[in-house]
Amino acid sequence: MCSPCEFDFLSSLHPLKSVMMLLNSLASLYFLAAVAFAVPAQEKRIHHQPDLSDHAHDDAHSFQYDHEAFLGKEEAKTFDQLTPEESKDRLAKIVDRIDTDKDGYVSHGELHYWIKHRQRRYIEENVNKHWKDYDKNQDDKISWEEYKNTTYGYYLGEEFDDIDDKETYKSMLKRDERRFKTADRDSDGIATHEEFTAFLHPEEFDYMKDLVIQETVEDIDKNGDGKINLEEYIGDMYTAEDGESEPDWVQTEKKHFSEIRDTNKDGYLDADEVGQWVLPGEVDHADNEAKHLIHETDTDKDERITKKEILANWNMFVGSQATNYGEDLTKKHDEL
Repeated sequence: MCSPCEFDFLSSLHPLKSVMMLLNSLASLYFLAAVAFAVPAQEKRIHHQPDLSDHAHDDAHSFQYDHEAFLGKEEAKTFDQLTPEESKDRLAKIVDRIDTDKDGYVSHGELHYWIKHRQRRYIEENVNKHWKDYDKNQDDKISWEEYKNTTYGYYLGEEFDDIDDKETYKSMLKRDERRFKTADRDSDGIATHEEFTAFLHPEEFDYMKDLVIQETVEDIDKNGDGKINLEEYIGDMYTAEDGESEPDWVQTEKKHFSEIRDTNKDGYLDADEVGQWVLPGEVDHADNEAKHLIHETDTDKDERITKKEILANWNMFVGSQATNYGEDLTKKHDEL
């Protein structure tokens, strides 16, 4: 996904010609990978869950992992600058938001949802930043017509029949329309914020996963038979230049294709096998973190936590200048 500064660069270009570049920038990672430099497939296609934190999960030395998992990496930095009192006050307000059914308890389900939500903030911030580019009538929704006209209007008008690659744009339009309709769960032709997020980031939504697989197959399947053979699989990653020796990782990928990816050993990757490849089942780190936080703070062992229990263990959930100071002392003591 493009960084904010890359989007700013795009917006500085000619407004009409930058539209298609913006479309490509907003597309999901697996769509962008098709034009990336030749690298092993696992770095191009597979959608791994982002790490909850860059820190080791070792509560004996630091709660920084828990802070970043609970707050998100950027918000955790903000809390690190607060006094303990300010940190506790903000945490109390967060607990009220987590307790969505307002029963006075934070359940595992509520905490799991909160942690997942915080980890997806980078996606939400990206969507929010560019929402106004498509919501032309400012009704807080984006219709297919708004998106289509904003993105493709210049290229598909009759007066531009002689532009290069017009058929490519038409193909992209057809693909985008299919994705938009899939994301549009109520089929009203209008995307809510959640539906538009699913359109831009389909790999993040369970109900979009079949489409992720379909588009991946279409990207790689050059002969149009609906499945991926070894030549297509390798060709998506690597094209040999004249006189160039094949990198070792290509041989490794050939083995992966036959020994791991092609589970039914028929020489092809079908949709199910592609799904296992690009959308692998992984440990739900947010689920494990929710269980961990409840286990450590649930004093009465009723498998749910109150605001009182959370605030009594506030330094596990959030940081402050005081907790950072304490962690530094612990580290210095260990070094001694």
